[in-house]
Amino acid sequence: MNYVIENVNISAKTLRFYEEQGILPNISRDEKGRRVYTEQNIDWLAFIRCLRETGMSIAKIKEYKELFEAGNTTFLERQEMLKNHKVEIQKHIEEELKHLEEINYKLAMYELQKDEVAKNPDHVFKCHGMEVNILN
Repeated sequence: MNYVIENVNISAKTLRFYEEQGILPNISRDEKGRRVYTEQNIDWLAFIRCLRETGMSIAKIKEYKELFEAGNTTFLERQEMLKNHKVEIQKHIEEELKHLEEINYKLAMYELQKDEVAKNPDHVFKCHGMEVNILN
């Protein structure tokens, strides 16, 4: 387990949670009852982590896992799930980029007016049509 925790960057608590939720299947144990992770388990963990970090719910991951376990008859369903998730990620990225542009605009306005504000405490700070008196 320590190898998995250190190399896949997943906590023991998360590993147990994934097992409890049924999204981390077929974890064998050694004679002392310790979990033994195969390379396939580690690959699956990396994929789960990727999906979680992109916002996929545990329920959706479980659905994907069940489809995967059903074999190639679910190939197109799984592909469609991933395509739909990709679209959601792209929408989220576009939204975040809009927020980043807004912040960059505000920072540019600060930069443009920095010298004036330093010279003149009564300078009216302008940003997106808002006028704010900067008080020192």
